[in-house]
Amino acid sequence: MNTTNTPNSERLHIVILGATNSGKSSLLNAITGQHTSVVSDVEGTTTDMIYKAIELPDVGASLIIDTPGFDDHSILGEKRMQQTLLAVDKADVAILICGNKSLTDIPDLSSEIEWFGKLKERKIPVITVINKIDIRTNTSELSRRLYELFGQKALEISVSSPESIENIRQAILKKIPEDYGSSSITGNLVTEGDLVMLVMPQDAQAPKGRLILPQVQTIRELLDKKCIIVSCTPEKMQESLSVLKNMPKLIITDSQAFKSVFENTPAESRLTSFSVLFAGYKGDIKCFANSAKAIESLTETSRVLIAEACTHAPATEDIGRVKIPNLLRKKVGKGLTIDIVSGNDFPKDLGKYDLIIHCGACMFNRKYVLNRIEQAKYQNIPITNYGIALAQLNGILPKIAY
Repeated sequence: MNTTNTPNSERLHIVILGATNSGKSSLLNAITGQHTSVVSDVEGTTTDMIYKAIELPDVGASLIIDTPGFDDHSILGEKRMQQTLLAVDKADVAILICGNKSLTDIPDLSSEIEWFGKLKERKIPVITVINKIDIRTNTSELSRRLYELFGQKALEISVSSPESIENIRQAILKKIPEDYGSSSITGNLVTEGDLVMLVMPQDAQAPKGRLILPQVQTIRELLDKKCIIVSCTPEKMQESLSVLKNMPKLIITDSQAFKSVFENTPAESRLTSFSVLFAGYKGDIKCFANSAKAIESLTETSRVLIAEACTHAPATEDIGRVKIPNLLRKKVGKGLTIDIVSGNDFPKDLGKYDLIIHCGACMFNRKYVLNRIEQAKYQNIPITNYGIALAQLNGILPKIAY
């Protein structure tokens, strides 16, 4: 994949945290080699999140996130901290700049302790950094104190030093989670030489002249695996099968077409959907499959949350806002309450819900989806995804490959 066109959801997310005026923006500029963030001696210069996509040598396609100072006590400070926490929930690696308030005495490190705790709680690898060592006189004592607090040696840097920036890059490389990038969209469902049929509806949700992101990413992976790919619409599926010498090893369709495609799937072929594949690629497929059973326990007094990653304008045939709610109410009753959220909106308190149905999350990185799953698990709320839910609603989940 051309990394210049790599979606942000597929990039390593690196969040930079620290107090106001600690040099976060300067560090971002130094790492990227560009004036991405405004730098100033005035406290609180960075008031909103700044995202910069970059290709880091040996690290790969990355997204570096510059955050407001975590000691921002302005009128909008609380909202900015909520945005910072959102960035943390998406982070694969965190850079925590420590102890900026005093360059001579040992500063109060209560904020650093608090944020280090938040990062460890989320199992995010942390690089602790002492910045401005070119003008700082308390580096040794601060380093000793940070080691006592966090059990790791802080990286001592000056953003004006190329050596320091190289040390940051090396530190990021060492902190990348071992399982990062190891997940596969199609997993072990196909191998080299297998024939795969893609059955893709071209309706109001399909952008004219192009394919949606999950389809593009799946096709690219199948090409990398050296599979043979045949594509068609549901209306042309039978005709397409009739001209094939051998039946497909795997058929992948859009979840909304599950029922009709299932009825035409040959006995020797396995069936799945893009959304089901992305349930495993971006989340916890076993959790999603087990949680789908909760659909059978829903009543008209139940409440369901549907969560979309996209913030698109809904289409008339929208799968999350129209098709799934219609199927749920047909099964459970018209009195079923369904709430819908999109983008980064996701309630902290999930206690009023009996089930959460999440989209395929092609616009989110895996870390963020897993955080949402953990949030639901912690509150004992079953969470599934569009594809798994539709397979359950159509009574074919046990026959779907994942």
